[in-house]
Amino acid sequence: MAYNFSLQYMAKLIRKTYPKEVSIGLLLLVFVITAFLSHQIFEGRAALLNEGKNTYLGAVMVGSAVVIMMLVLWEEFLFPIHVKLDTDRVVFSNHRSKLKKQAAIFMLIPIIFVAIYILYAVNIIGFVIWAGICIISPIVGKLVSGIKNYNDFLALTDNTIEYKNNEKEGVFELKNVKQIILIKDESKVLHKIQLMLTNGQPVLIDLDEMEIEAFYISIDEYLNQHYKSLVKVGSAV
Repeated sequence: MAYNFSLQYMAKLIRKTYPKEVSIGLLLLVFVITAFLSHQIFEGRAALLNEGKNTYLGAVMVGSAVVIMMLVLWEEFLFPIHVKLDTDRVVFSNHRSKLKKQAAIFMLIPIIFVAIYILYAVNIIGFVIWAGICIISPIVGKLVSGIKNYNDFLALTDNTIEYKNNEKEGVFELKNVKQIILIKDESKVLHKIQLMLTNGQPVLIDLDEMEIEAFYISIDEYLNQHYKSLVKVGSAV
C-alpha cells in the first residue's frame, strides 16, 4: 500500500511552470514597459552629463533587472514543484536547490545597478527608487523567508510523523498518536496539524511557518489516505 502511494507521488507535479510562450510573452511585456518608464533615471541634469552616451542601453539594463526580479518572486516562471520522495518516506520541504538558484539569479540585480551607476550619470532619486524596488522586493518577498526556513520539513511514513520548524522538531511514532487534528483556514485549506499523543500531550505543527504552502493540498490528501482512522478536522486544543 505504501509503495503504491509512493509511486503515485513520485510522479506527481504539484505546481507547473507557465508554458514557455506565456512566460516569454509576460516577461517581454514587463521588460518593454519598465525599460520605457525607467528612462526617467537618466533625465534632468543627468541627461546633460550623459550627452553622447547611449542611455537606451541603461534603460534596457533596468528592464533586465526588473525581469530578473520577477523570475525570483514569481516562481511559476522557472520552478516547478514535485513531492520529494525518499523510498517509503514522503518529504515536504522548502527546496534548497530552488533557493540557491534564486539567490544566484538575484545577485545579477545589484551587479546591473552598480554597472549603471558607474557607466552613467543618474537622477539619484529615480535611481534609488528603481534599485530599491528591484533589490529589496526579492529579499523581503522570497530570500529571507527561504533562508529562515532552509532546514524545515515535514516527513510522513506509514509509521512515523517527523518535522522540523526552526527550533521546533520531533519524531512521533503513530502508535503513540491518539488523534491527528487538521486545522484549516476559512478557505478550507490546511495550514496547521495538531497531534494528540496517547500521553495527553498536544503537539502543534505550524505549516504556515515552514515555507511549504505549495504542498498543503498534497499533505491533506496523504494524511487522510494514510492515517484515516486518526484524522479529524477541527481547531487547536
